[in-house]
Amino acid sequence: MKRRILLVEDDASIALVITAALEAEGYDVSRCASIADRDRLLAERQYGLMLTDVVLTDGDGMETLGRVRETAPHMPVIILSAQNTLDTAVRASDTGAFEYFPKPFDLDELVRTVRQAIGSSESAGAEEIAEDVAPGLPLVGRSLAMQTVYRMITRVLRNDLTVLILGESGTGKELVAEAIHQLGKRNAGPFIAVNTAAIPSDLIESELFGHEKGAFTGAVTRRIGKFEQARGGTLFLDEIGDMPLDAQTRLLRALQSGRIRRVGGTEEITLDCRIVAATNRDLEPMIAAGTFREDLYYRLAVVPISLPPLRERADDIEALARHFLVRAAGEGLPRRQLTAAGAALLARQPWRGNVRELRNFVYRLALLARDEVIDAATIEPLLAQDRAQPHPGLAAPVLAADFAEALSNWLAQEEPGEGELYSAALAAFERPLFLHALSVTGGNQLRAARLLGINRNTLRKRLSELSIHPEDAATRG
Repeated sequence: MKRRILLVEDDASIALVITAALEAEGYDVSRCASIADRDRLLAERQYGLMLTDVVLTDGDGMETLGRVRETAPHMPVIILSAQNTLDTAVRASDTGAFEYFPKPFDLDELVRTVRQAIGSSESAGAEEIAEDVAPGLPLVGRSLAMQTVYRMITRVLRNDLTVLILGESGTGKELVAEAIHQLGKRNAGPFIAVNTAAIPSDLIESELFGHEKGAFTGAVTRRIGKFEQARGGTLFLDEIGDMPLDAQTRLLRALQSGRIRRVGGTEEITLDCRIVAATNRDLEPMIAAGTFREDLYYRLAVVPISLPPLRERADDIEALARHFLVRAAGEGLPRRQLTAAGAALLARQPWRGNVRELRNFVYRLALLARDEVIDAATIEPLLAQDRAQPHPGLAAPVLAADFAEALSNWLAQEEPGEGELYSAALAAFERPLFLHALSVTGGNQLRAARLLGINRNTLRKRLSELSIHPEDAATRG
């Protein structure tokens, strides 16, 4: 019975390819294209596994899985679908499907998953998706890169494993954290977000763990920390890669023990929240350089989720732009429509600031466009305006080739010891960059940090490590 597979697929070409691949593995495959035929075959025979499409000739193959569970409660189900959004992924996961494959899928991977499913007596998570912009869900996109993200999200919804979200600035790391919270089993509890880089090192314990009255000067009342505020819910630790090293040690101790004490207190408080962390930094070189604790990395990265930059999911730009126009209208801006030519122009842009930059641009379009319909002719002048405005305070850009050549020359001349190259190169790059930023801002660290696009505490930390004095840098020029 375990070698028998039921394939429910109304696309004859896909069904033929899957059948041939499974039969080559020695499986006995029965095929049908409708819910009615599926139910008839399940009533006639027992199967070790079912693969099913969602949109079938006579209904939704996923919505009717309840009838399948009544007939074959222990049979693993693999869901296939061309409707590749987060909502479908979550719906598939909620059915208890063994796995979800968005179309087009890797046939070899499908065959491997069939083997695993038939060899397993338990169901795991899976996914399926219904519409491009699902109401109430924070993520948009059907690209292959985002489908991978959706599948990873659904794998952590029914557990409390710690998640580390990696990705460039503006890719939507907090949105992923919110999705994990909203769709997971702790959604009845609070979602507490904290920027760990923004907390001064001497206040990190008080901010995260709380303090008792009189614990230190200024502690006039008891303060409940972020860990306690997140009780029953999710604690989102953003910019974890910029957290001071001594604060990393205190955080690691709390995560290892599962308990905290308020500053100045004696009571041990058991942690009761899911931990989701995020960073736009590449942590592995930082670990090698000794600026990020390796043991904390492994404690946080139980389930890593990497978010693709927008340039790697250009197919999603049109859907994102239309989504942001709808949101802009809902927030009081004029209602706009985007033409296909306008969407195509947006899809060709680099969007170095990722989804956040696209969102801001679309909102600006909604505000400034003269007509209700936005086409390429409307968009181009605004793009040209952006190109003509270099970042405030920065000189004309150096050609990439010149910069690459200078870097190559520097590397050829340097002879750092083993394990020191990254730190040496980083210092050589940051020193003139920070000196310039401080020079054009008159030594104002807050303005320099804004100019650089980094956190002020991060800037202060690196200035100290590089022995740069802001007041001295301000006189350069």
